[in-house]
Amino acid sequence: MSFPAPSPAPFPQAAPEALGFDPAKLAEAAAFAESRETPFPRDLLAHLEGGHFEPAPDNEVLGPVASRGAPNGLILRDGVVAARWGNTRQADMTFSVAKSCLSILAGIAHGDGLIPDLDAPVSASVDDPAFDGPRNGAITWRMLLQQTSEWEGTLFGKADQIDRGRDLASEGTGKPKGWARPLAAPGQHWEYNDVRVNVLSLALLRTFGQALPEVWRARVMDPIGASDDWRWEGYRTSTVDVKGEPVVSVPGGGHWGGGIVTHAEDQARLGLLMLNDGVWDGRRILPEGWVAASGEPVALHPDYGLLWWLNRSGRYPKADPASLFAVGAGGNTIWVEPSTRIVAVFRWLHPEALPQMIARIAEARTK
Repeated sequence: MSFPAPSPAPFPQAAPEALGFDPAKLAEAAAFAESRETPFPRDLLAHLEGGHFEPAPDNEVLGPVASRGAPNGLILRDGVVAARWGNTRQADMTFSVAKSCLSILAGIAHGDGLIPDLDAPVSASVDDPAFDGPRNGAITWRMLLQQTSEWEGTLFGKADQIDRGRDLASEGTGKPKGWARPLAAPGQHWEYNDVRVNVLSLALLRTFGQALPEVWRARVMDPIGASDDWRWEGYRTSTVDVKGEPVVSVPGGGHWGGGIVTHAEDQARLGLLMLNDGVWDGRRILPEGWVAASGEPVALHPDYGLLWWLNRSGRYPKADPASLFAVGAGGNTIWVEPSTRIVAVFRWLHPEALPQMIARIAEARTK
């Protein structure tokens, strides 16, 4: 297993055949990825304001939004680049890839002893009105990480109801969501809900007692040698008081702006960290067992773990069922396949092309 030197040093690279790939087939896979551009337009602000996720007024953008660049990505085996396409140092919004980053931070908090028990109520250690009352006060850390919390309320100007009834398979097609679905008991219903993920982010901010981008830099990005090209931005409405100081709580995506802006090479480093059980070049960053826990499916959803997407149902037939995926809207994916030691990053790949892209990489393997 190779670990790239700190940025801006280039990633180690080898001929595809030396890494167990057919060169022609891998080149075809890279060309395929570059030719299958996301339907998200380059002007992301206009896209969000145009109502891709939901109509006005619920679609009001609260955080910074930057226009995106062209498709790009890379494929690594054992930490060595076998193929790349486009500008892999093009820093763009990542949307819900940030959810998996929150999971990594939760793992660090767990390893530090700040969250000793994932099944304890968040309210037992976090003093915030977001966890007041019989419903929200009963929500555990695991429920938030598994998207089964059924948290109810409004946070930073966004009500949880905005994402009730959300169907990722039909998102952007005008299918209605945001209806007043009767809530189940906490832990009894799985739903992909960005407001509730932002509640987790707030809880982690309270737990660490400092801005999450500061923790992210010190505990993750600097240790893995990431670039300085990333940023994690919040909303104009998400400033909270921490020990008498104003601190911005950051979202777990770019649904209403903000979130993580970064590039494919830094995302590949995160994939390598997960591939190597949370250890980077001999230094343990995530507690032992956290990566495995992240890949354990939720009882209510076989393809979801602790804010990581899974492949337990075989929805990607050519990928290892033990694969991990960090997935963001618009075709942003980090794929980690333990059995083959592959990490691949796809930026702005048409979501419908992801299964085909994975299949092409699998078919390019010679060993």
